[in-house]
Amino acid sequence: MPSHKFFIITICAIFINCGGTDNTKYFRLSTNGTKNTFQLGDTLKLNVQVLKDKSPSDITYFLNEEKISPNYVLENVRLGQNQIKAIVNSDESSETLESSITILNNKSPRIPSFEVVNVYPHDITSYTQGLEFHQDTLYESTGQYGESKLRKLNFETGEVYKEIKLDDSKFGEGLTILNNKIYQLTWRSNIGYVYDISTFDRIQSFTYHTSKEGWGLCNDGKMLYKSDGTDNIWNLNPVNLKEEGKIEVYTNKGRIESLNELEWVKGKIYANIYQRNGVAVIDPTNGAVEAVIDCSSLKEKVSQHPKLDVLNGIAYHPVRNTFFVTGKRWDKLFEIRLIDN
Repeated sequence: MPSHKFFIITICAIFINCGGTDNTKYFRLSTNGTKNTFQLGDTLKLNVQVLKDKSPSDITYFLNEEKISPNYVLENVRLGQNQIKAIVNSDESSETLESSITILNNKSPRIPSFEVVNVYPHDITSYTQGLEFHQDTLYESTGQYGESKLRKLNFETGEVYKEIKLDDSKFGEGLTILNNKIYQLTWRSNIGYVYDISTFDRIQSFTYHTSKEGWGLCNDGKMLYKSDGTDNIWNLNPVNLKEEGKIEVYTNKGRIESLNELEWVKGKIYANIYQRNGVAVIDPTNGAVEAVIDCSSLKEKVSQHPKLDVLNGIAYHPVRNTFFVTGKRWDKLFEIRLIDN
């Protein structure tokens, strides 16, 4: 009996070593980028290396499922993580090779300065999450469990025209206004709300999908844009609130994370960077950070108290061509004008 067992084990070993379950690939996909990292404008050079004695008869290359040449100039592409692929045909067989590359911006962000035009009162108890003008009226969303609100304000006096309180279990986040509807996010409850702008009646709610948290919102007149505390900004369909793509926000050095309150201004997205007291100016077509506004000096101009928190809240007034910025539990609302150095 032992001799038969030895024979069976030997046959199995021969079968395995002859390639019966050998899944080793014949080819490898490589690029010319250091750690597969590139900048806008670079030429991506793709190459298929032969690992075994097998010659490819045909190779097709792809970037994010779009067919490209093996020497491809990286223009009009999204920044961040991009997928590359090669389909290699040889001897009536085919092998698909996949990898990823990181694309950075090719310019350092500008650092524009600003001047303070006016200073207005702001509710020191408001944990500001979202801020946006509709006509000449300011709308604000505030956070914290048990304190979250949606408000309609007189920006000059701080008078509250209208206000509703969210359920104590919800932590309010960013807001935006489109087609006479207010869209408001919550943080980790995986739910957002849509209100009638005149009555503040809630007319719809929606859940998040791949973006797990709600942070900031803005719109370009057609599409909504949502941040989730990462380097991603998601496109939301304003009708069904489904995600229809995203951009990843990058400088020439790397990703910018903790994107918070958003504002759409003249074709760009302005994003508060959480805990940095700054605002990133972002190209929504590819995620490139074109400028960073340092607002840290404003925090020194408000009343200092134990619950004082970071800059958050940016609203553009198109008639005045100025920005209104404040922060979490700040007692002042600053009207500023950018000076693009």
